[in-house]
Amino acid sequence: MSSLSLAVRDSSTMLRRNLLHARRYPSLTLNLLLTPVVLLLLFVYVFGDVMSAGIGGAGADRSAYIAYLVPGILLMTIGGTTVGTAVSVSNDMTEGIMARFRTMAIHRGSILTGHVVGSVLQAVLSVVLVGAVGVAIGFRSTDATVLEWLAAFGLLTLFALALTWIAVGMGMVSPNAEAASNNALPLIFLPLVSSAFVPLDAMPGWFRPIAEYQPFTPAIETLRGLLLGTGIGHNGWLAVAWCLGLTLLGHRWSKRLFDRDPR
Repeated sequence: MSSLSLAVRDSSTMLRRNLLHARRYPSLTLNLLLTPVVLLLLFVYVFGDVMSAGIGGAGADRSAYIAYLVPGILLMTIGGTTVGTAVSVSNDMTEGIMARFRTMAIHRGSILTGHVVGSVLQAVLSVVLVGAVGVAIGFRSTDATVLEWLAAFGLLTLFALALTWIAVGMGMVSPNAEAASNNALPLIFLPLVSSAFVPLDAMPGWFRPIAEYQPFTPAIETLRGLLLGTGIGHNGWLAVAWCLGLTLLGHRWSKRLFDRDPR
C-alpha cells in the first residue's frame, strides 16, 4: 500500500475506535454538553428581559438577546467538548495504549488524527444539538444567506479543529485525566470573559482588553454577523488567523510530545 493509503486506512480505524469510545461512555460528553444548554436557558429566561433592555433599549424584547446570545453559546459548546478530548488523550497516554500503538505497524500520524477527527465530529454534533435548543426557544437566522450559513459552518468547524489540537496537547502533557480536565478549563473559561454575553462597549475600560484580545471574541463576532446577516468588519480575518495559528501551534506541540520517548 502507498503511504497515503496506509495513512487513510489507519486514520479511519483510529477514528472508529474513538467514536466507539464516545458511544460507549457518553456521560462525559453529555455533562460537557449540559453546561452550554443550562447557560443558554439561564440567560434567556432569567436574565433575558434585563439583558435585552440593556442591549436593544427599553423597548427591546427577549428575542433580541436570544439572537445576540446563541452564537456565543455555540462557540462555548466547542470549548466545552474539547475538554473531553484532553481527558481521552490523557487516558490513552497513562493507560499504556499509546505506547502499544507505537510498537505496531501502523501509520504514526493516524493515532492523533483519529482523536482529532473524532473530536471535531463530536464538537460539530454538539453545536447542532445546542443550536436546536436555541431554535426551540426562539433563535432565528432569517437574514443570513446560504453563503453566510456555509461560512458560519466552516468557521465552527475550523474553530473546533483549532481547539481540538490544543486539547490534544493538553491531554498528552497531563499526568492523569483529572489534570487534563483542569488544564483544559481555559477553553471553557475564556468564553465567559468574551463578548458572548454582553457587548465589549458595556465592559469596564480596564477589563475590555481581556475580552477583546483573545480568540473567542473575534470568532463570536464573526459568527454573530454571519448568522444574523450583519457586518463582521475586521473580525472575520482575525477569527481565521486565530484558528490557523492555534491549529499550527497545537499540531506542532502535540506531534513533538508524541514523538518523544513514552512515559
